[in-house]
Amino acid sequence: MTPAVKMAEDAGVDFRLHRYQHDATAESYGLEAAQLLDLDPRRVFKTLLAVVDDQPQVAMVPVHLSLDLKALAKAAGGKKAQMAGADLAQRVTGYVLGGISPLGQKRRSPLWLDQSALSFDTLYMSAGRRGLEIEMAAVDLLALTAGQCAVLAR
Repeated sequence: MTPAVKMAEDAGVDFRLHRYQHDATAESYGLEAAQLLDLDPRRVFKTLLAVVDDQPQVAMVPVHLSLDLKALAKAAGGKKAQMAGADLAQRVTGYVLGGISPLGQKRRSPLWLDQSALSFDTLYMSAGRRGLEIEMAAVDLLALTAGQCAVLAR
């Protein structure tokens, strides 16, 4: 069990786990999950760590889109955003790249979810390791993480 799954279980929210065989040569972890689980990529979200004015921020956007760093900076009330390096992302979240979940992170950072997630009953995201996705309602994710929605994807 990953810290993400434990957090969801402990909170008592409805969720489902989906497993797939991760291919180590995959170029995009999120698109791989969408393809292998036969999911609409608009419902599968990647979890990214960015830094806004020196403060780590978690941003989630659909796997087929990119994070708009200016939009994240604005949402977070900052001036400048940049992607965190792999080492920082892994150190802050406690997860490996391709397995970063917004749930159960080692150090809690503000979470920003792309507004499009509210268009679906549930969304899919990493459950804390490559090859494991967790499905839950966006409202439950936001409640568990004290997250907020904003238009972040481009």
